[in-house]
Amino acid sequence: MNGPLKRAALACLLMFGLLMLNVNYLQAVRAEDLRADSRNVRNFYDRYDVERGRITAGNKVLAESVDTGSNTFRFERRYPEGKLYAPVTGFFAPESTRDMERAENSLLNGTSADLLIRRSIDLFTAKKTKGANVDLTINPKAQEAAYRALGASGKKGAVVAIEPKTGAILAMVSIPTYDPNLLSKANKAEVNKASKKLETDKDQPLLNRAIERTYPPGSTFKAVTLTAYLESDDTLGPQSQVDAPQLLDLPNTTADLPNHGGSACGSGHVTLSFALEQSCNTPFGKIGMDLGYDALKDQAEKFGIGGDPLAIPIPVAASNIGPEEDKAALAQASIGQRNNQMTPLQMAMVAAGIANNGVVMKPYLVNKIADAEGGEVDSADPEELSTAMSEDSAHKLQEMMVNVVKQGTARAAQIPGVTVGGKTGTAETLPGKDPHAWFISFAPVEDPKVAVALIVESGSAGGEASGGLTAAPIAKSVMEAVLGR
Repeated sequence: MNGPLKRAALACLLMFGLLMLNVNYLQAVRAEDLRADSRNVRNFYDRYDVERGRITAGNKVLAESVDTGSNTFRFERRYPEGKLYAPVTGFFAPESTRDMERAENSLLNGTSADLLIRRSIDLFTAKKTKGANVDLTINPKAQEAAYRALGASGKKGAVVAIEPKTGAILAMVSIPTYDPNLLSKANKAEVNKASKKLETDKDQPLLNRAIERTYPPGSTFKAVTLTAYLESDDTLGPQSQVDAPQLLDLPNTTADLPNHGGSACGSGHVTLSFALEQSCNTPFGKIGMDLGYDALKDQAEKFGIGGDPLAIPIPVAASNIGPEEDKAALAQASIGQRNNQMTPLQMAMVAAGIANNGVVMKPYLVNKIADAEGGEVDSADPEELSTAMSEDSAHKLQEMMVNVVKQGTARAAQIPGVTVGGKTGTAETLPGKDPHAWFISFAPVEDPKVAVALIVESGSAGGEASGGLTAAPIAKSVMEAVLGR
């Protein structure tokens, strides 16, 4: 072979080798990046070629795929009551997903390993594979009641309702909300425009305040502090006397801890029940200092605060009581201020644990999953998260929380013929802003069917009484919906 032919053959061999290297690099190294690249039009078309499964709550359809008849974008996601259920369903957009649409994506689009048998049958019968249907634990009447009542306040906030004995989430509302239909169209330009508008909205409608944002819990946290105190001495009870000074002297600072508005709490010595009914700060600040940080932290963890990250299966922001500091900081943490940060879901778990005689159930949103032909793929199996307190302590705390509703700061939560337990909370925020109004509750006390936690942002202009008037009626509406009142 002469020189020119050798050089030509060598060049061809080299180019063939480079070509093979490039093919292997693209298929083995860059495959995932290319698949996810927003410029991958084929991937975009494939995304809308699948009939995703429905998301339902009982007989109510929350999300479904509608056949458009188009050869390009076959199916489009629709949300019949979009704004009402947006914090639960999330959305299925051209290039992203959120909330339940994301958490159960592989089931909804039919690619989950749990659907292997169904896909095999479809392949054998030449049927096009469909996604599985996801049925949620949401109680539509409770969801609607929470949405209407919180919306009527004209404030931002969130409501969570849980079934105490199972952990099933019966309602999860966040306001302001958004319409997921605007983000599910098979039109990138329209969706990007709608998405940008929502993302830049100062009120953050895309934020699920029930599980994605933490707040200082205010006086609702006194239920945790009181639990730790009851657990420290089994002789303590509703009529046990505690110190209740008008001002609590805090060590190493000139800033003493007052009751709301600097008012007195009884005569300086009150019962535990009275201290909770009137939400006095000084008794609980002193109790927290006497117990110590470790005892308070351990008790909080028994309710799930500061423990392993939660997923319902949507991820939940972590709640915590903050780091250990000095005694003055501990007194403030004991009344739900300082560095305490809780999601509404976490405070609903506290209420549910108290209602369920001290047993905290793991919260969950998925009731059951069925394939496109109705065959059951999976169903909920309630799981105990922890035992937060003894049954005896739970009964004592239930009695005191019933008194809060009967004759304390939460009278607006009373339901005729139903024994309701509750605790109001006022959480200080930024200077110049009204405090947040909190409320946790459960009913009926004798056989609890529902526990509720809610926050109304900047909803408490006049302390515990005002917060009770703002938040307690919302919880009452949700409890009545669950109980069929």
